[in-house]
Amino acid sequence: MPELPEVEVTRRGIAEPLRGALVVAARLGKPLRWPLGVAPTDLVGSVVGDVTRRGKYLWLPLLARPLPAEPPGCPGGLLVHLGMSGSLGWWPQAHEPGPHDHFDLVTDRGALRLNDPRRFGAVMWSAGLQHPPAATLLARLGPEPFDPALTPASFHAALQQRRTPIKSLLLGGEVVVGAGNIYACEALFQAGIHPALAANRISRPRAQRLLAAVRGTLARALEVGGSTLRDFADAHGVAGAYQTEAAVYGREGLPCPQCAAPVRRQVQAQRSTYFCKMCQRR
Repeated sequence: MPELPEVEVTRRGIAEPLRGALVVAARLGKPLRWPLGVAPTDLVGSVVGDVTRRGKYLWLPLLARPLPAEPPGCPGGLLVHLGMSGSLGWWPQAHEPGPHDHFDLVTDRGALRLNDPRRFGAVMWSAGLQHPPAATLLARLGPEPFDPALTPASFHAALQQRRTPIKSLLLGGEVVVGAGNIYACEALFQAGIHPALAANRISRPRAQRLLAAVRGTLARALEVGGSTLRDFADAHGVAGAYQTEAAVYGREGLPCPQCAAPVRRQVQAQRSTYFCKMCQRR
């Protein structure tokens, strides 16, 4: 599943070519997780603004065309989620869609295309980030990992209010967004924390180490283009490389890089968790 690093890598790949681009056509393929919310033709005539990200969502603001004599298009914007297997590609020219290409936004500079084999992704129009459906979906998200307002003290305080196993809590995005399965496993390993430890039992020093590990893991993933386990590629078709550096994720039975004990795997909330029993204490 594309997580925060993959979504941010995608944003960086499409932001510049889309900024100021005029929408000339839009196409819907098979139904996605949620409906678009407007007719595709309503998007025509708008200009794309600065693409931003919140958690695993991308926001593509659509502005009125700055020519008063022309149709204003559809002001508001598009909230995009890549789901379980989606990716956004940028093409200099639109070409015939394949069976898993479910949305095209065609501009005077090129075409943005959502490919999603499992169709859990979504492209939704919203009147703004403060209006539904965008406001409803984004309201559930915790702090961004690199937000200066997220301090070790506030992170620890949030953990103290929850008895959930720390791995599951990280995946839920309530205390910090972006630590998907691979990154949660790696951050917990770096911090020396067992994935099944209840969040409210984590001390202040350990919480500080965990927050630093989450930030370090995500920063490194961004540097190498995210992770490609199955389907993900950036907007220009380049796969991520973080999975090749993982210390524990996907390494069941292989030696821990710190102590050489075999890496273990267990299932938490229907997700595979990888950890070292010797290095990660409860």
